[in-house]
Amino acid sequence: MKLFELKKIQSEFPNVKVTSSNDAYSLIKQFYGDDIDVFESFFILLLNKANRTIGYAKISQGGVSSTIADIKIISKYVIDSLASGVILCHNHPSNNLEPSDIDKKLTKNIKDIMKILDVQLLDHLIISRDGYLSMADEGLL
Repeated sequence: MKLFELKKIQSEFPNVKVTSSNDAYSLIKQFYGDDIDVFESFFILLLNKANRTIGYAKISQGGVSSTIADIKIISKYVIDSLASGVILCHNHPSNNLEPSDIDKKLTKNIKDIMKILDVQLLDHLIISRDGYLSMADEGLL
């Protein structure tokens, strides 16, 4: 049997207020390296009730045109961190920032689950080396 504990683990992750999609993009882009143009990766940014960052997690790393974002794994990080808000992010190595139908469906499914958990899905960013698209800013949430 495993023992699960509720405790805070200190880290060097900055505790900053996220007030815009540009704030989120500036933080999240740091998680990517030169591989941003090679394969897709999916991250989440976790926030408290005041929209201050409390952590992040790499959910998956895929191939050149897709990656898997498992809602159970996302939910685990959200619950473990006691987050009140979450921002999703993945990159498009093609530099095409338009969300695919799969991106839109995944975002809706995650939003529905977060609502059940009383967690607000604040945004889903699609990023590239040169910029980003915010699904919240585009009215796609």
